[in-house]
Amino acid sequence: MELKNQTSMRLAGFLMIIAMLFSACGGNRDYSPKPRGYFRIEFPDKVYQQYDGGCPFTFQYPKYAVVEIDSMRGSKPCWLNVQFPQFKGTLHLSYEDITSKKVFNELVEDAHLFAFKHTIKATSIDEGAIAHPATKVYGIYYTIDGNAASSAQFFLTDSTRHYLRGALYFNTEPRLDSIQPVLTFIKKDMDVMIQGLRWKN
Repeated sequence: MELKNQTSMRLAGFLMIIAMLFSACGGNRDYSPKPRGYFRIEFPDKVYQQYDGGCPFTFQYPKYAVVEIDSMRGSKPCWLNVQFPQFKGTLHLSYEDITSKKVFNELVEDAHLFAFKHTIKATSIDEGAIAHPATKVYGIYYTIDGNAASSAQFFLTDSTRHYLRGALYFNTEPRLDSIQPVLTFIKKDMDVMIQGLRWKN
């Protein structure tokens, strides 16, 4: 009788384990994937310095950035790259002399075309006017939302002699959800640059 009870208990225990295994497998039906996680980003303090490299303009840029002359083939004098090594980002700056009303109109139209060529990947493109009459700095700021290669562009001009275009790119796959904190951080630096821009003559 005792042997029979032990066998019954073992059988009951075995069936209990089997039932638990099946219920654990069945629980997976309610599994939902976790949202994608990203590494925590450490942002440096915002301390600025003046750029004055012999070009017809000066501006302020952060100490965690590096200003380099654009060495790409076809680049012109005073085409610069403001590198953000920590964030794998580059703000490309291209300066042009305005020699006529026709040239000015062409440069403004080019800035518009360069911004809107990202329409395929962008969810929206907003234009904001820039106007600082005291320093004769005018232009348009393009905010490009979505997974576009460039998230922010602008052009600045005094409308008679000077024209400066800027375009921000990241050296990573364009995913707005992953670069958004960095983009917000660098956009503040771009605002400081635009507000502090000065033409030399």
